[in-house]
Amino acid sequence: MSDVDEHLDLTEIHAVRRLLTSKPRPVGWDERRARLDEVGSVWPIADDIRCEEAVFDGLEGEWSLAPESDRDKVLLFFHGGGYCSGSLKSHRRMVTEAGRAMGMRTLAIDYRRAPEHPFPAQHEDALTAWRFLSRQGIAPDRIVVGGDSAGGNLTLCLASILCAAGERLPRCLWLVSPWTDLSMSGATLSTKDAIDPIVHRAYLEELATTYVPHGVGRRDPRISPLFADLSGFPPMLIQVGSAETLLSDATRLAAAAGASDVKVRLEIWPHMIHAWPVWNAGLSAGWRALHSAGMFVRDYL
Repeated sequence: MSDVDEHLDLTEIHAVRRLLTSKPRPVGWDERRARLDEVGSVWPIADDIRCEEAVFDGLEGEWSLAPESDRDKVLLFFHGGGYCSGSLKSHRRMVTEAGRAMGMRTLAIDYRRAPEHPFPAQHEDALTAWRFLSRQGIAPDRIVVGGDSAGGNLTLCLASILCAAGERLPRCLWLVSPWTDLSMSGATLSTKDAIDPIVHRAYLEELATTYVPHGVGRRDPRISPLFADLSGFPPMLIQVGSAETLLSDATRLAAAAGASDVKVRLEIWPHMIHAWPVWNAGLSAGWRALHSAGMFVRDYL
């Protein structure tokens, strides 16, 4: 990275930080959901993107297609938000531009959220979406599954479910700032706390308590895929910012995947915060991260 690029990244990420801290942190779930929708949709999608509602098997989702993208290849995307917030609206810009970078259609899923629907509702919805793509005639080796934060967790959990059932797997996985350890044992939860404007231990504890039912352990691999058997997983790209508390969730996942003979690429982006590609329209590093993900995916599809 040139000095000019680094200066631009710092200038732009400071602007995003100001956006995220411009209002007091909301308290209730409705307020939190509205706030994430607000900050995630500051920049609208590009004019040349075509979006179409998808309703199937009790689920809602959204297709998107950029010009010159291949309709027969699909990015199945699960949004972040700690399993309690996030939506099609909050992540629409990120998803649609990821599809452009990868040269494929996208299907974003509005899966059920806690506290109304705790675990395992999200796993059920992810599997329903996967089955839907199969019925649409999309072969697994033409599908990428991806997500950010809790959506990265759900991406890994879907792959684990498919592996355990001996089913065919997606061609590769794309994980942005994945939340992989709900037992909160990562060192950077403490060492990065002062510089992460979004994710802090107390907030994660509240999310985990809301999502995980009583009697289910936080280290259960269905909850924390960091502790799952990753053998046989498809190639994965992990992208994480250097300025986020979940950095060690990503680095430990990369190490575990590599130790299980999974092809894995880990990218640690200097100065970037949690799920920074959400703001790709105003953040050059967000766009570059999507471009890098596109190059990774195109190597496999």
